[in-house]
Amino acid sequence: MSARIQERRIEQANASRMRQRSDDVRFALLLTYITLGWMTIEGAASLLLGWASKSLLLEAFGIDSVIELFSAGVLLWRLRVEASGRVNETRVEAVELRASKWVGYTLYFLVLYVVSNSAYGLSLSHRITDTHQSVWGILIGLVAKIGMPILAGYKLQVAARLNSRALRADAIEAIMCGYLSIVLIVGLAATRILGWWWLDSVAALALIPFLIKEARAAIQGDDTCCSV
Repeated sequence: MSARIQERRIEQANASRMRQRSDDVRFALLLTYITLGWMTIEGAASLLLGWASKSLLLEAFGIDSVIELFSAGVLLWRLRVEASGRVNETRVEAVELRASKWVGYTLYFLVLYVVSNSAYGLSLSHRITDTHQSVWGILIGLVAKIGMPILAGYKLQVAARLNSRALRADAIEAIMCGYLSIVLIVGLAATRILGWWWLDSVAALALIPFLIKEARAAIQGDDTCCSV
């Protein structure tokens, strides 16, 4: 009798864990859809304003948004595979590893972007940057600075519960977006008011070790990467 009760408790606990994981996957999907929507708007606005004003900072911020848009698309594929409920745990893990690697590679692309953009900014930005659209650029930066850390925080929490390296790597890109928004705001303001055209390029280089560490963890499938 006691063995049957114990089995029933185990079944109930397993069912509860499955329901919680299903809820977490749906929440992660919601966060991903929000990311896709915002990155589309942010990327288009930044690239158009950057092209119109010849602002290297705004163009670079738009390119970063395109990278994050790709990352979110990969994550959407990974989450929808699990949410379909038509695959087993082995298949979900295989998809997770593949998605984690792809998102990890986007982090390396982000490293290349930061390095090349900083080098380009230090060598040419002083001569070509025109920040007469800086008010709109600062507004875009402020929205990203407020929204991205909140979005990243939720993603990190869900990534820990799902043990998803892909979702954690995507959250790191959201954190990067929040940081780069500060660079954008300070860079536009400093260039316009103080003439410190070099500030954003120097500050961005400090992110390189952090990005490389997270990219390596995502690609190598480090199981400890999702701990919080």
